[in-house]
Amino acid sequence: MDDILDQTNWRKSKIISLEEAKQNAANLRGDGKKLVTVNGAFDILHVGHLDQLEEAKKQGDVLFVGINSDRSIRGYKGKDRPYFTEEARAAMLAALSCVDYVIIIDAAAIEVPKLLLRAVQPHVHANGEEYGKAEQWIEWPVMQEIGTVGYEIKKRNKFSTSGLIDKIRRDR
Repeated sequence: MDDILDQTNWRKSKIISLEEAKQNAANLRGDGKKLVTVNGAFDILHVGHLDQLEEAKKQGDVLFVGINSDRSIRGYKGKDRPYFTEEARAAMLAALSCVDYVIIIDAAAIEVPKLLLRAVQPHVHANGEEYGKAEQWIEWPVMQEIGTVGYEIKKRNKFSTSGLIDKIRRDR
């Protein structure tokens, strides 16, 4: 994947910086919009991700999706990940109608949700049930500090990127 990707048809207008997210969020909040955040690697986009994103979007008016940078993912998933570049992952997410903004965040994995929350200051932050109750999330102290409510997304489909990769390897 070291090849340069042709990005001609990608919808880049939804892909913004943390600073742009901060400004857009302030404007939207001023317009009375309910803001929602969710974050993750979103390495190999699958139906489980779609379900999570659609459920998160239902919690408000505008969905901001924070994604870990390539460097961040390598830091916690190993040198073979991610499979898709941060630009490609962001473009895939930006193409979804339920996603309003995508922010690539280049920080240690534990810091990504905190940086997203501080920039957007959402009304609701969504996370998968595999992370436990909101009070157990690594971002919980920041959520309390800025008054964000946690929403636990129930996993209805048993899909995960790691599970998908394991299945592909087994079926080879």
